[in-house]
Amino acid sequence: MNTLRIEVLHGQEIGRQLDALAGLRIEVFRDWPYLYEGSLDYERHYLRTYLDCADSLAVLVFDGDAAIAATTSLPLAAAEEAMRKPFEQAGYDVSRIHYFGESVVRKPYRGRGLGVRFFNEREAHARRLGQTICTFCSVERDPNDPRKPADYVGNDRFWHKRGYVRHPELVTTYSWPDLGSSTSTDKRMVFWLRELPAQ
Repeated sequence: MNTLRIEVLHGQEIGRQLDALAGLRIEVFRDWPYLYEGSLDYERHYLRTYLDCADSLAVLVFDGDAAIAATTSLPLAAAEEAMRKPFEQAGYDVSRIHYFGESVVRKPYRGRGLGVRFFNEREAHARRLGQTICTFCSVERDPNDPRKPADYVGNDRFWHKRGYVRHPELVTTYSWPDLGSSTSTDKRMVFWLRELPAQ
């Protein structure tokens, strides 16, 4: 970790590293369970939400000049409707909630504590904004999908250890093209929540 450089950006500042962030998302999300057939055009559209929100956060990690990991977050009230709507329909006060986007780390750099660092950075940012609940969503695939690697280990244990609880009643759909396809299809996404303890 001592050789790595961390850059923290907000709002329009994220535009300076837009292509680096997009490239990491495309690379990491190609793997199961996302199987994302990414493109820069799609990414630039998706990431626009973070550039347009002054209270958004992006944390990028560099090894030399190469971006090797990144994470994002923003107030749920500023997120896309697909992310807000399940909470609004369930009666949550979305102004209290902070939404975590991706947390992507290139394979050679995994297991070095970057995932923990990213959760700490995003939770600290939520606290600075006066928000008390943090949430993210995770895609749910058919466990019998033949594309699932035999040695796949999910992140559920890590998320539970961080204090996050899966809420199967909070579900949305998000659309992207699977590997080898040019057509986007809806994916079921389930939310995980943590209420930040008082300090």
